[in-house]
Amino acid sequence: MSIFIDENTKVIVQGLTGSQGRFHGLRNRDYGTKVVAGVTPGKGGENVDGIPVFNTVAEAVAKTGATASFVAVPPRAAAEAILQAAEAGIALIVCITEHIPAKDEAVVYARLKRDFPKTRLLGPNCPGLISPGKSNIGITAGEIALAGGPVGIVSRSGTLTYQALHELSQQGVGQTTCVGIGGDPVPGTNFIDVLEAFEADPETRAGIMIGEIGGSEEERAADFIRDHMTKPVVAYIAGVTAPAGRKMGHAGAIVSGSQGTAQAKMDALSAAGVIVAKNPTEAGEKMVEVVRNLQ
Repeated sequence: MSIFIDENTKVIVQGLTGSQGRFHGLRNRDYGTKVVAGVTPGKGGENVDGIPVFNTVAEAVAKTGATASFVAVPPRAAAEAILQAAEAGIALIVCITEHIPAKDEAVVYARLKRDFPKTRLLGPNCPGLISPGKSNIGITAGEIALAGGPVGIVSRSGTLTYQALHELSQQGVGQTTCVGIGGDPVPGTNFIDVLEAFEADPETRAGIMIGEIGGSEEERAADFIRDHMTKPVVAYIAGVTAPAGRKMGHAGAIVSGSQGTAQAKMDALSAAGVIVAKNPTEAGEKMVEVVRNLQ
């Protein structure tokens, strides 16, 4: 199985008429994803390479029965686009937009939790998710993924998401679902959400978790793994050499004293029984060993 999406998921692309929405939306469709509509206010009635465009998400949902949305709009329009999708009954919203103000992210997060608890937001500022051979929503290159499981991947880093997929595929180890949660301060979906779904999925038999410096999400995930997961997990934490007190990369990646350091996260994960790798390649190698032991 896969988590969150499968071969039957119907997807709309908010911003399909823009350059990024068109490029990635059509790539998703060519991969096999059921991209059934686009949404751009004022451009209803047009089409992009045969995909109909609607003025609102509500119209698109009513005409197509879509349950997922791929948000690829500029930062100033992203919060409104996410809420419009939620109001239309979309179950999964994948937002790749970066540079959304943290205040807007916090408002959207609170509104979703309060008014639309059944709607899942992935992102913002994330690569999306892919269930190899079934569906791909976002900017992940489908060519580097391998269908057939048994590994689930969850990552804060987009680039390292791709490397994890590539490392496993090169070794002939397939993936069930790969989820990039993004590194912004207020993610809609966190490590625990994804790990919980992997634990419940019978076809996902092991997981790779890729974290970064900053915040405490990896430590919280370590507690969850220790207390609730029966499946083996391999982890890699980026940023071992990052200097304390300096913002590095993602908006959420800031270290203060010992809190949020790569070493603190690695120690917490090791104490929870996670296999911790020193680099992305080693993470792939250790997962190959885990998979061999599962057979």
